[in-house]
Amino acid sequence: MNKYRTNNCGELRSNDIGKTVKLAGWVQTIRNLGGMKFIDLRDEFGITQIVLSSDKEEQLKDVVTETVISIEGKVIERASKNSKIHTGDIEIEAEKIEILGKCKNVLPFEVNSEKTGEAREDLRLEYRFLDLRNTKLHETILLRSEIMKTLRNKMDELGFTEIQTPILANSSPEGARDFLVPSRLHPGEFYALPQAPQQFKQLLMASGFNKYYQIAPCFRDEDPRADRAPGEFYQLDFEMSFATQEDVLKVLEQIFTEVFTKHTDWKVDEAPFIRIPYLEAMEKYGSDKPDLRNPLIIQDVTKIFENTEFNAFKDKTIKAILVPNGGAQTRKFFDSMTEFAVQELQAKGLAWVKFDESNNPVGGIAKFVNEEIKEKLQEQLNANKEDSIFFIADEFKTAQKIAGGVRLELGERLELIKKGEYKLCFIVDFPMYELSDEGKIDFCHNPFSMPQGEMEALETMNPLDILAYQYDVVCNGYEVASGAVRNHNPEIMIKAFEIAGYTEEDVKSKFGALFNAFQYGAPPHAGAAPGLDRMVMLVADSSNIREVIAFPKNKKARDLLMRAPSQVSKEQLDDVHIQIKSE
Repeated sequence: MNKYRTNNCGELRSNDIGKTVKLAGWVQTIRNLGGMKFIDLRDEFGITQIVLSSDKEEQLKDVVTETVISIEGKVIERASKNSKIHTGDIEIEAEKIEILGKCKNVLPFEVNSEKTGEAREDLRLEYRFLDLRNTKLHETILLRSEIMKTLRNKMDELGFTEIQTPILANSSPEGARDFLVPSRLHPGEFYALPQAPQQFKQLLMASGFNKYYQIAPCFRDEDPRADRAPGEFYQLDFEMSFATQEDVLKVLEQIFTEVFTKHTDWKVDEAPFIRIPYLEAMEKYGSDKPDLRNPLIIQDVTKIFENTEFNAFKDKTIKAILVPNGGAQTRKFFDSMTEFAVQELQAKGLAWVKFDESNNPVGGIAKFVNEEIKEKLQEQLNANKEDSIFFIADEFKTAQKIAGGVRLELGERLELIKKGEYKLCFIVDFPMYELSDEGKIDFCHNPFSMPQGEMEALETMNPLDILAYQYDVVCNGYEVASGAVRNHNPEIMIKAFEIAGYTEEDVKSKFGALFNAFQYGAPPHAGAAPGLDRMVMLVADSSNIREVIAFPKNKKARDLLMRAPSQVSKEQLDDVHIQIKSE
């Protein structure tokens, strides 16, 4: 028998009336009503009201909210019932109260109150153990656990084998900075925390395992943002031998359909998910992670303005976004959108025009929209009277990016985003290479991907025109999975890296185990990695990834609860042969 409780706070009902029970939990509220005191006692399973007569009040002298207590008493019918909680028909007439864990009189912020969310985030993170008592956040972490169970069950059902891969690994160029771990036993040498289990899962395929998965921690030294946790994150990592892109996409469809339909009541796109080539996504949405709930589409109108007298449009790529019925918006709305584009998107400006009830262009750049341009615009964009059009003019890629940001903002401000549904799609046909900021050819997505056309494409095509067997899953504007058909041929691997500026020796040095394994018969293989944190964030309908992680770091990548990162002693540094360079 449990020493502290016979029942959980949320499970007692009317049929328990007359029973003597013991409950334990946190004191959520204390109310003094005349000669009686009432306590709302909370545990993970719910809330139960406790009533104390005046002769029992002495037992409450050291009890404040958030104190942990155990109570013993009889279940009685509640005179004033509360339909908002499951135990609202009953209460416990307390006979005995025992304090199990004292709480300070002054809390850093109110726990389980509407005001909890008003507390500074850094304060909530510093006292995360208190913040996690908050019902909404607590339930989100429990939801995360349930989603992980669903994922494991689904992968088992699909015939995947769960295998753990190392945390202390080698440093390799995989798109982000590594976290380095100095070796005590090998002076001057370092481990790296894996950015992903990429090489290990490919080695498992070369080892003869048919299908692998794990819910894997990944470590990348990247700047934090609202949808990306700094330092570490988790993904459902999986790989399949003798598999094509089609095989992987079918598995991804089953994973996301299972999670979203099981854990939410929102409308979920049915498989097969629509597929959008990368170049089309950039052209229509200005992003490779489009939010398809937003009906606005970007179109290129450069040719329409090729003879314009408007200097801001000359020798520029011009993107246009039609807003149906947008002519009803005030001048203030258009000015605020321009301010947003300039300040938040670093645009040089944001041109616009709207059509009045007589279908005449008015406002903005109307004087540069002659009859010929007006007719072409209305024909191409399917514009009508009382619609409006926003224009973005800049260098091609910059214009695409800014137009994508304007499209998203218009969708939010005009409340065009459909609520209560998940719109899923695949982004496919990513470029194999791109130009870096320094003008160097670099991998666009994943260096271990198989190029479409394989060796022939690498030898005969312009590298910037080569497509790869790479794919993302996008949901409501978030990239929620990424994957690829892997390059398992060492000759193609060497050539692919050579184009990106790596020598054969570089490949053997940086990816030695993988390169060596491919010399001994490696099967064709492919895989993907859905992001657990973002998946939970979407299911929980949260816009902040820190709200779905039990112990997250703050916006500056600091763990305020555990005080990390922190300085260490000279003796610890000496052990790993590290000397701090003074500034």
